[in-house]
Amino acid sequence: MIHSNSNPPLLNHLGQLLSLSHHPLETTICNGDGGVVINQECQLPLIDLSGLNSPDEKDKLACTAAISRASSQWGFFQVINHGISPELLKKMRKEQKLLFETSFENKATCGLLNNSYRWGNPTATTPKQFSWSEAFHIPLTRISDESCYGDFTSLRIVMTEFAAAMSKLARLLARILAENLSQKRGEIDEICDERSCFLRLNHYPACPVSPEIFGLVPHTDSDFLTILYQDEVGGLQLMKDSKWVAVNPIQDALIVNIGDLFQAWSNDVYKSVEHKVMANGKMERYSIAYFLCPSYETLIGSCRQPSVYRNFTFGEFRKQVQEDVKKIGHKVGLPRFLQTE
Repeated sequence: MIHSNSNPPLLNHLGQLLSLSHHPLETTICNGDGGVVINQECQLPLIDLSGLNSPDEKDKLACTAAISRASSQWGFFQVINHGISPELLKKMRKEQKLLFETSFENKATCGLLNNSYRWGNPTATTPKQFSWSEAFHIPLTRISDESCYGDFTSLRIVMTEFAAAMSKLARLLARILAENLSQKRGEIDEICDERSCFLRLNHYPACPVSPEIFGLVPHTDSDFLTILYQDEVGGLQLMKDSKWVAVNPIQDALIVNIGDLFQAWSNDVYKSVEHKVMANGKMERYSIAYFLCPSYETLIGSCRQPSVYRNFTFGEFRKQVQEDVKKIGHKVGLPRFLQTE
């Protein structure tokens, strides 16, 4: 059972922003399913990764081509037969729920998971910069550290196995995408560094106010690629052909999306696409994201010339993103690093 005080005080924070905003949202109690009305739903490219293990070379080539094509045309795709068992996914979801059902005070003040708990958006100055969600950001280097878990000992066992499986899958997909760009085998493995990779455990409580509220504000990811395990509630939307479209969840499928670094490294062959999560008036939502990142010292340069972007380090990029969010309330991202004449 969820503790009565397990959710963060999101409504209080939103109320403060509404009182400060010159253009407040129309805050009405949600009806129906609590979802936001959008133009259309979409079926992301669905790729069966069992083709990578086929004895038929044509099946392997078709699978790798589908991964590369989806990364170029959509920036997003879903994968099945990805090698992570349904049993492990279920165990991870069970442990995640138990974690978020603990009291807000315990999550916020007891140093759980490397003291990585976050909720809402402390830098938000308007409702449009506010996220109706809570999360833990856990560096891979701390996932097996017993001191991070307190009483959640079974979470450590499951999350260690889950993170290893997600890391293996992320590197496999990254190698395929790199080799499609005629890069030498294993080059992406040399670039990516587990010391910079992390898991993000997300919880989106039911939101009893306007369906315009973001569960997670529009953004692109600042990594090479992200793998997302979400529940069946829905709410994820991405920008396609200048319109927001909703992603239909598929049980036990994983969502993969290209991050800013792969777009820059590929010289815009692969697309880092803006996406967001909309809050739901009736149902809470859970998801877990794995972020594949390089070391902060890694120089990101285009693998093809002439380059669209100037060279930059991952550390420089992350610092600029953080400064943009602090100063203007949102991420600017890659446009800051366009090549100048």
